Amino acid sequence: MTVWIDQPIWPAHGRHFAHLVSDASYLELHEVARRAGLPARAFDGDHYDVPDERWHEVVAAGATPTNGLDLARRLNASGLRLRKRKRDRGVARHLDVDFPNGPSHVDLVLSGVPVDPDRVAASMLFVRDAAGSFAAVYSVRRDQWGSPGGWREPGEGPLENAIRETWEETGLLVDPDTVVPCGYERFTPLTADNIITPEAPYLQVYRTTLSATTPALTDGDSGIRETRWMTPREYAAHCGRLFWWPLAVAVFPDLDG
Repeated sequence: MTVWIDQPIWPAHGRHFAHLVSDASYLELHEVARRAGLPARAFDGDHYDVPDERWHEVVAAGATPTNGLDLARRLNASGLRLRKRKRDRGVARHLDVDFPNGPSHVDLVLSGVPVDPDRVAASMLFVRDAAGSFAAVYSVRRDQWGSPGGWREPGEGPLENAIRETWEETGLLVDPDTVVPCGYERFTPLTADNIITPEAPYLQVYRTTLSATTPALTDGDSGIRETRWMTPREYAAHCGRLFWWPLAVAVFPDLDG
């Protein structure tokens, strides 16, 4: 077992917390947290926040005590650390995800604050109708279902990018005043010829809710094989195993279960 916990000395919300991490895999980290009865909301992308009154329970569940410096060193060396801005919430870090443009590590982060637009390579928009269904598109390039989105064009801002892609892929003309940022994906490409670069590693994620129920969708552009409105259950059935799904659940908790 390679799960570690530091001392509960970190103040927050009127309490003190420790950090629970693994230096080998997220699976064993989640297993120790499950045995200790930690709630899912305690997970912050690469660690669990453990309140001081639960510290002994987590140690009994299999965590090895250490100090904060050693814990940070082990997490950094493992490659499992998810870096994020203050007040953003880490959702998940996926290693060696295979994409048409080459493999990448991917960080999923929940945030209502957009990232630096100069570092955004692409945008995506979660579109829900008035009844809660999702506008879904089947990408020819990725060979899978998802929400509308794609690469930025020259001179285009991330929000313009999301609205244009939604129009081209679904025929929905979205009011930009109804669109809000809800998170981002950060890519670390593992090959030198990857389209994603260290200078622009982000996909900005937005959300919007329409006032109509299942408005008509077009067949999409040449990059789209099919378009469809999906209930939350259908959306989960088609996309629940994809790398970005944990971010969708973080944005829309009703998708969980």
